[in-house]
Amino acid sequence: MTQTITLHRPAARPSPDATSKASRWLVQDIEALFHLPFPELLFRAQTVHREHFDSTQVELATLLSVKTGGCPEDCGYCPQSASYDTGVKATKLMALQDVLFAAKQAQAAGATRFCMGAAWRAPKDRDIEQIAELVSAVKGLGLETCATLGMLEDGHAQTLRNAGLDFYNHNLDTSPDFYGDIISTRDYQERLDTLERVRQAGVKVCSGGIVGMGESATQRAGLLAELANLSPYPESVPINNLVRVEGTPLANQAPLDPFDFVRTIAVARIAMPKARVRLSAGRQQMGEAIQALCFLAGANSIFYGDKLLVTGNPDTQADVDLLTRLGMTAGQPHV
Repeated sequence: MTQTITLHRPAARPSPDATSKASRWLVQDIEALFHLPFPELLFRAQTVHREHFDSTQVELATLLSVKTGGCPEDCGYCPQSASYDTGVKATKLMALQDVLFAAKQAQAAGATRFCMGAAWRAPKDRDIEQIAELVSAVKGLGLETCATLGMLEDGHAQTLRNAGLDFYNHNLDTSPDFYGDIISTRDYQERLDTLERVRQAGVKVCSGGIVGMGESATQRAGLLAELANLSPYPESVPINNLVRVEGTPLANQAPLDPFDFVRTIAVARIAMPKARVRLSAGRQQMGEAIQALCFLAGANSIFYGDKLLVTGNPDTQADVDLLTRLGMTAGQPHV
């Protein structure tokens, strides 16, 4: 028998352009979706997914750390923070030719989006100018471009857009009421301010979070509500499963139940039907069966390559083999 859940909002799902308070997702409504029986939740998520995407296609994106380590932030999950001894050495910004070489390799392996990450709290004007050169060069290869550089000041997003930046990644990480338990060197509003600058510059938003950091189920729902209530919600939503790194405060955090991770993917798909929902960090620890369930739940993008910034990721051939066995193909699943 199908479980009935009463949602305290209009029956129609909010559109990505909805701005009225009446159409906002309440945390309790997101949480109600989490409590659906697993088969019912996946059925609803797959139904929504098929309304907007080819369910057999998965976008391949590659993430390169162009400036590693030495970050002054104290994010409890991050091995690149200067606050923790994790064995990650701080480096300078990579040279243009080295970034282009990596981008060409990613493209040859099938990636269609190339994201460049730099461990800064907030880049300076000269940093933005250097990143703009990288963006322009990568865009010239025919790849979609993405950057994740920390908080942006006025004018920075515009400079990057003029260079050809398609997406800017800036994750909300977790819910507002759990944020201070993980990070003390910045606040939630600073994250939102950067996303607003990105939107105003005409750059698409890539924003998601990390689950498995010790947050409650309600706080997990709170993260998805924050994302879904952005106006419009992000075009790309990376969902990360905490990678526990020795030396960080979360190194001994108990792992999240894998089915709870799948549920997070499914609820993200329902709440943000036109977004590309990306399996991001932690995929190496999931195993193939859980990844397959995530695709069934509506994930249609993965980070592709043997490393995500400084943490491990399944190698490219393993991903190709898995997609082949599932009868899925690499591509850009269009809305």
